[in-house]
This record gives sequence, C-alpha cells and structure tokens, in this order.
Amino acid sequence: MEAVRTFVHGAATWGVAVPRRPLRAAGVAMAGFRVRDLDTLRMVAHPAVTLLLEFGGGAPVLDYTGGRQGGSLATGPGFGAGGAVWARGENVECVQVRLSPLVARAVLGVSPAELDGVAAPLGDLWGGQAPLILERLSEVPSWEERFALLDTLLARRCAAGSRVDPEVAWAWRRITGGRGLARVDGLAAEVGWSRKRLWSRFRAQIGLPPKRAARLVRFDHAAHRLVAGDSAAGVAAELGYADQSHLHREVMGFAGTTPAAVAQETFLAVDHLAWPT
Repeated sequence: MEAVRTFVHGAATWGVAVPRRPLRAAGVAMAGFRVRDLDTLRMVAHPAVTLLLEFGGGAPVLDYTGGRQGGSLATGPGFGAGGAVWARGENVECVQVRLSPLVARAVLGVSPAELDGVAAPLGDLWGGQAPLILERLSEVPSWEERFALLDTLLARRCAAGSRVDPEVAWAWRRITGGRGLARVDGLAAEVGWSRKRLWSRFRAQIGLPPKRAARLVRFDHAAHRLVAGDSAAGVAAELGYADQSHLHREVMGFAGTTPAAVAQETFLAVDHLAWPT
C-alpha cells in the first residue's frame, strides 16, 4: 500500500510520500509530492542543495530574480534568499532530493558554488542521463520504487564522485552541528589552515562562505522553531541572536517576510511530513 499522507495547509492540499527504508547514501534525503494545484508557493532558503525531479504531466515553474525555469532542476544552498523565488504549476508529480553540500558535487557533477542564485536544468548537469531517469520514474508504479531507483543512482554517484576536502567537511559539520552558532573565525586555526585558504576552499566546495553558511543554518533552525509555535523572543534567545530585532532582520533577509509570517509559510509547514528527521 502506498504510504502517501495528505498535507493540508490553508488552500494547499498535497500528497506527500517518504521512503520507508533508510537510504544508502549519507547526506541524502528525499520526499515525493503530488500536487494538483501548486499556487504561487514561496520558496524559503535552506542549507541544502535541492534536486527536483519532475515526471508528471504538469511541470512546476520557478520564477526568480535570475529568470524563470521549469521542469527538473537543481539549486544551491540558500536559494530563495530574500523571498524572491516562487513556484507554481498544475498536476505536479515530483521527487525532491535534499543533498548535503558535502555530497552535492559528487551527485551533480558540479560544485554547489556553480548553482549560486540559479536554478540549473537537470539536463545541463546529467546530460542524456536526465531524460532516461525521468522516464523510468514515470514508468514505475509506486513511490517506494521511485525512491529505490533514485537511491541506487545517487549512492552510485556519491561513491564515484569527487569528495570535498576533509578540512572543509569538518568545518561544515562544526557549523551545522552547532546550529550555526560555532565561532567561524576560529575554524581555520582548528583545521591548521590560514583563514584565506579555508574561506576560499569552503566557498568553492560548499557554495557559501563560512559566515553566511552559519547564518543560513541558524536561520533554518529559527524558522522551524517559529513554525512549531515558539515565540520570536524565545527563538531569538535560544539561538543566540542579539535581540528580537536581530532575529527580525535575519528572517527578513533570508525569507523576505517577518517572523510571524514565516511561521505560516507552506514551504516550511510541510517539513514535519516530508523531512521528519
């Protein structure tokens, strides 16, 4: 039986599926969506690389400052900052994959830095393999089979692809493990590199400079605490913002809206079903 749950938020009604078995590739998460009417959904910046594989009858379209892109695509960490990216479409069926920046280069074949502020068509990254994968996704009859197909593909690409520097991976894990509160100025000394070298390698391999990466990770935690119903004052104190005004500025900068409004964003409200971990 298909493990599809119905997500209702305001006027939005979506079908949401998640894998029932653990995925083989570390740093990879995925969810399936079936949406009859995707009505101007604001995308909220997230500290992962996003891979969207669309195989249904109606392709979603992203409108953003850099242009418009439809169909299957990939975006870098923090895509949608400022609240300037909107998705829409009808009869959308897709698998959304969230990739840790540590494995994104291996999976996609390009550094996340090359996806900064853009939505890259999947065909530009995977060439002729892209339409074959999408065709197979449309042919298999269940979400679980789609997840298994992609799990095999992504695990194989992770194993064969390029790795980030161990020092960069360590710095990223320090940032994410500390919910964005790690003192990034001390990271270079901790790995035994110069600040210039770490900043350059981190930006090139992760897609963001360390300080912005830390701000994005902290914002992501703050936004989800707000969605969970925590007060802005409590979130600001818990996550080390100077005060509530500081939190307000960061939320506006990353989401293009206020803390009260971001708590109602459909893009975030679905996370408890789509990304339960």
